[in-house]
Amino acid sequence: MSRSTKFLAVFGAVFLLPLFLAVVAPGASFSNVANAAEEKEEPKYKNVKTRKRQSVGAKCAKALEKVQPELELENWAGSLAMLKEIEANAKTCASDYEQVQVWKFSAYVYYSLDDYDNAIRSYKRVVDGVGTPPELRLDTRYTLAQLYTVQEDYKNAALQLEAWMAESVIVGADAKMLLAQIYYQLERKAESLRFVNEAIADVEAKAILPKEGWWGLQRVLYYEKNDYKKVINILEKLVKHYPKWTYWRQLGGMYGEREREMDRLVATELVYLNGQLSKESQVLSMAYMYLGAEVPYRAAVIIEQGMKDGIIKRSAKNLEILGTAWYQAKDLNNAVKALEDASKKSDTGNLQARLAGIYLDLGRDASAYKAAYRANKKGDVKKPDSNFLVMGNALINLNCYEDAVDAFKKSLKVAKDKKGKRYPRQWIKYAEAEGSRLQKLRDVGATVPGCAKNG
Repeated sequence: MSRSTKFLAVFGAVFLLPLFLAVVAPGASFSNVANAAEEKEEPKYKNVKTRKRQSVGAKCAKALEKVQPELELENWAGSLAMLKEIEANAKTCASDYEQVQVWKFSAYVYYSLDDYDNAIRSYKRVVDGVGTPPELRLDTRYTLAQLYTVQEDYKNAALQLEAWMAESVIVGADAKMLLAQIYYQLERKAESLRFVNEAIADVEAKAILPKEGWWGLQRVLYYEKNDYKKVINILEKLVKHYPKWTYWRQLGGMYGEREREMDRLVATELVYLNGQLSKESQVLSMAYMYLGAEVPYRAAVIIEQGMKDGIIKRSAKNLEILGTAWYQAKDLNNAVKALEDASKKSDTGNLQARLAGIYLDLGRDASAYKAAYRANKKGDVKKPDSNFLVMGNALINLNCYEDAVDAFKKSLKVAKDKKGKRYPRQWIKYAEAEGSRLQKLRDVGATVPGCAKNG
């Protein structure tokens, strides 16, 4: 990428002012424009004094007019050779003013050849020239500021543009933005923000829409100041006038920073519905937002669709999140399916313990007992006391009272506080009493179902 292209890529189309305000258009007759700088009707510059009109002599004008056809044909190498020949002959363009015209043409040709170093050198000669009219010197400073910026020489760019502003009667919004960009590169952030704000205010006062890149720099500067309220305001303008999905994503993130969770969800959902969330983290974040908003069904649908589309991996963790969403949505069958798949990929007993609880809710007591048993065998269960409680309840429903008492005692043993120990104690009493009651019925010949945990 060339430096000029890189410059525009970084700053956007912010600097599309004429780079060569001081250069004679190739198609114009040199003799007709030699004195154009002195013939302006209204003064554009400060401190412009009446002075003797300068002109290009016939010999110099004739030599320069021969160059113009080559410029029109964009024969840059040929044009440069002719200009060098003119400059080498001290008698062709001898006066200070005539020399300035040669340097001006040379600078334009060097720029066209992407030879920015020589273009800058030639324009500096124009600025420093004895025969340079003040207004031409001033316009050339602006051009130099742009060229230095292309060269990423921001210090000299700032010096030239500051000098230009100091002398100019009118400083437009584009010039302010150019200096703002330069100051940003020089880490002069406060000054950069001041000029950005002035430039945007100038065009908005004229009911003109600010350029996208202007709001872009303003957004960055406020973001670096942690002024998220301002950033949101700018992003809301960008999504309205320069709608892009990246701005919607950024807006959603900023809403999150300000704890405007519903606005964040809406902004992100808009991006999602238009198929602009293509990363696993982005889609999962969308699902988490719905879980946080207590809309678990929507979260589950988003995760499941992400898995079908190949965006979200069917890892143990992701399947567990899916199972959790389905469980919170009261869709226990889908929750079981997801958690069963997750448990096959997990090395701990946590998922089996969760499955045991869901199986118990579904009335699948044998499955609940087996899942709780497998959870205990795998180990690393976060709440082992709860797992043993589920196991005990499943065993009660399977008429396995002695085994249930054993499970509740294990729960009592691993419980960490009084509250955790209260429930297993209550269940132990119940299981012992119910087991004793049913045994008495058996003793008198009643038909009572036996333990069915292996059934």
